[in-house]
Amino acid sequence: MPIYQLRCLQGDPDFEVIQSLRAPLPPCPACGGPVGKVPARFGIGGAAAAALPPPPEAMPQTWRGTYEGNREYVTELRRTAEQRRALEDRHPELAGDRRPVLAHEGQYAAAPLRAGDAAPERYSSATMEPTRPARPGSRELRKKA
Repeated sequence: MPIYQLRCLQGDPDFEVIQSLRAPLPPCPACGGPVGKVPARFGIGGAAAAALPPPPEAMPQTWRGTYEGNREYVTELRRTAEQRRALEDRHPELAGDRRPVLAHEGQYAAAPLRAGDAAPERYSSATMEPTRPARPGSRELRKKA
């Protein structure tokens, strides 16, 4: 039996239901109102997924990741990136975030800092210089007092 994703026509959240092809759509579980089918996103798996070029996030991000700039490896990475860009141009639903990555190491290893993102609290947004708290007995604290 297929899984249908349904949306309440009165604005309640989406829900899924497993039912026969010929069965009528059930009412909304939250309000009991009418529902409509939501077009499902397609997924690519198996051999088709293995043939796709990897997204930019899966590409090497560091000098060591490119085998210290190995010419043949970098050329192959560029070719792969161009294939991925062409695929994303043909299928925009596969496109990820194309904003440039500003930082990707250290605290940004799990979630890279991209252009347009808010600066972290411990950095000043204007200069991206670390803001250091004043030490006890320093001139900065004496000036404020």
